[in-house]
Amino acid sequence: MIIEIPDRLIAGFSETEIRLKIALSLFQAEIFTLGQASKFTGMNRRDFQRELGKRKIPIHYGQEELNEDLKNINDLLSDSNQ
Repeated sequence: MIIEIPDRLIAGFSETEIRLKIALSLFQAEIFTLGQASKFTGMNRRDFQRELGKRKIPIHYGQEELNEDLKNINDLLSDSNQ
């Protein structure tokens, strides 16, 4: 999906800042998971979590995030056993 935002509406903001604002908003609305939001911004999860903390936005951790974390752990374990 491509969204065009007129320059006059985002004057003074970098693409990175705009992506962060969008990701924070979608995360807060529980549309993005932590992984999706951090990926959208190009940040690692830890840095995105720091941004959440700075803004006092609580981390909601549900079944989808748990499944994603378990998959990542299994992938790491599989890679280390090869």
